[in-house]
Amino acid sequence: MNVNDFILKFSDTSEHQEQAIFSSLFIIGNRLQTLFDNHITEISLKQFMLLSIIRNSKDQLTFTQLGKLLGCTRQNIKKLACVLEQKGFIEIIKSPYDARALSAKATKKTDEYWKKEFTKYQHELTYLFEIYSKDEITTLFQLLMKLYSGIDNLEEKIADENAIEKGADNQ
Repeated sequence: MNVNDFILKFSDTSEHQEQAIFSSLFIIGNRLQTLFDNHITEISLKQFMLLSIIRNSKDQLTFTQLGKLLGCTRQNIKKLACVLEQKGFIEIIKSPYDARALSAKATKKTDEYWKKEFTKYQHELTYLFEIYSKDEITTLFQLLMKLYSGIDNLEEKIADENAIEKGADNQ
C-alpha cells in the first residue's frame, strides 16, 4: 500500500480519518526522524530537539519538565542528556530550583554547533513547508496546537479509567 492508497482507503468516514490521522502522526514522525538522523551531523534528531529546548529555555528545566515538553519520560531525557554531555554539548547539573532534580546547561560547543547547523536545519524546514500557502501553515499550526489539548484530554480519560479500575481492585 502506498500513501495514496492509504489516503483513499481511510478518507470515507470520520472514524477512518481519525484512524488515518493517528497512524500518520507515527509515520510522519518516523519518516522525519529517519531523514534528519541521516542528515544532521554529530547528534540524532531527538538529541537535537532536546538541545534546542535547553538552549532556548529561559529557565533551566528539570529532566522531568524536559520530558513533559518532548513527550517522553525523565529516564529517556537522562539517556539523551548523558550522550549530549559525553559529546560536550551540555553539562548536567543539579536544578537551581530543586536540589533533588537534574537539569542541563548548554555549553559553548552548543552555541558553535547551533550557528553552523541551525541555518542548514532551518533551510531544510523551508523545503518541508514550501508546498503550503501561508494560510495553510496557519491552519496546520492551529490544528496541531489543538491536538495537544486532545492529548491532554486522552491522558485525563486514561488516568480516570485507571483510577476507577484501581479502586475496583482494592474493594
